[in-house]
Amino acid sequence: MHIAIAGNIGSGKTTLTQLLAKHYKWDQLQEAVDNNPYLFDFYKDMQRWSFNLQIFFLNSRFEQLLDIRKSGRNVIQDRTIYEDAYIFAPNLHAMGLMTTRDFENYFRLFQNMDSAITPPDLLIYLQAPVDKLVKQISERGREYENSISIEYLKRLNERYEAWIQTYDKGKLLVIDVEDNRFHTDPEDLGLIISKIDAEIHGLFPMETPKKPAVKEAPKAPAKAAKAPAKAAAKKR
Repeated sequence: MHIAIAGNIGSGKTTLTQLLAKHYKWDQLQEAVDNNPYLFDFYKDMQRWSFNLQIFFLNSRFEQLLDIRKSGRNVIQDRTIYEDAYIFAPNLHAMGLMTTRDFENYFRLFQNMDSAITPPDLLIYLQAPVDKLVKQISERGREYENSISIEYLKRLNERYEAWIQTYDKGKLLVIDVEDNRFHTDPEDLGLIISKIDAEIHGLFPMETPKKPAVKEAPKAPAKAAKAPAKAAAKKR
């Protein structure tokens, strides 16, 4: 089973990945952030490092998908390869931070990869307004995210909403996290888990269908039918 969690920067993907992996006792595949050699440089000079960053993310996500298929493990994946190709790379291109030549080269590479991968069994999209994203980014205090602008987050959010409306790779679960505190509230987390169980197993995963009761065929009233016939004969 492969569940992937999609969402904008600061939507809570990493936290939910960890919580679900713990609940289901599945492996978790985190986004390659700490070992990404381009991330700090990218946020300092997006135009110079955009292509390098996106190629690194694309390749690391592709490697994760190959590993999932090869191992057959149950996994929760933090962010998808589709977000790289349909959200981040085209957004950088539209903002003039990635050249058309680099973007077209990048997208051809993605298309080749896409033909060789298997989509997740369930995609969870964490939907959040920009002010919620800003608040959560500020709270987690990652140094390299200090330069992220509200305009950048807004552009990403618009692309996410457009992409999720056309997603047709498999099952999709949209979670509105504006007022959802799944990271601290067990009840909110439990509601998300219930929705996931419903998508994976159906509404009643533990209930086995009851066998219909077998009705006995009515016995033919053979003797009772003959009696009235004899009585009628005597009267005649």
